[in-house]
Amino acid sequence: MGQKINNDSIISEGLSNKEIHFDENDFLVIEYTDFYSGNGKKVRVKNLGEKFASINSFFFDYLKEYNLPVAFVQTKDKNKLNFLKYNKFPFSVKILNIIDKRTAKIFSRKEGEFINFPIFEIHYGNGKDSVISESHVICFDLCSNEELKLIYRISSKVNAVLKSFFERRGFYLAEATCNFGKFEEKIFLVDDLSPHNLKVVPLNSNGNFINPYLLNSSAQIKHYTDLLFNLMSA
Repeated sequence: MGQKINNDSIISEGLSNKEIHFDENDFLVIEYTDFYSGNGKKVRVKNLGEKFASINSFFFDYLKEYNLPVAFVQTKDKNKLNFLKYNKFPFSVKILNIIDKRTAKIFSRKEGEFINFPIFEIHYGNGKDSVISESHVICFDLCSNEELKLIYRISSKVNAVLKSFFERRGFYLAEATCNFGKFEEKIFLVDDLSPHNLKVVPLNSNGNFINPYLLNSSAQIKHYTDLLFNLMSA
């Protein structure tokens, strides 16, 4: 695999097209809208909310088939998903299957290079300098050591399952971000598995593909969302 991608500008960190609230049955509801915010502007993309919800529900249900603990319960409406009423951990686990800019600089490697063993990073917040260590997590009581071990095990399996899913369809899972929460003392995968948190690139390409790290326009977010949406039935 010699293809490289450039993730110098990760616009998706600022993307937001979801609203979270509780319904009358005490489910946590994530509602996706047709608007997304990025680069300081708000843009409408037709049917974006419905497609985001479909992508999320598909991948959460797919992971359930592999006995992964997922808080997603059901689709409420076309653009709304019901989840168990979880308490979210204040950090996420970013899984890298490519060399990103930060890693390339530290280890003198080529940015965008595919790697055979995934890198797991803990991120606290959404800024560029959000990487923290396991010691930070334990020291500041973000979760227990045993909980963190379980979170890593779930993340590893999520990566293996989704990586295989995309490779069978001619794509490479460059990056995935997993969020976690607790419900009745059990840890679940929560929140979002969509164009925000899944970055895929074609295994074989002449460079003509939608870069999932550079979603600067409504056309780009639409095309990348459509790509993931179409892969669901591929």
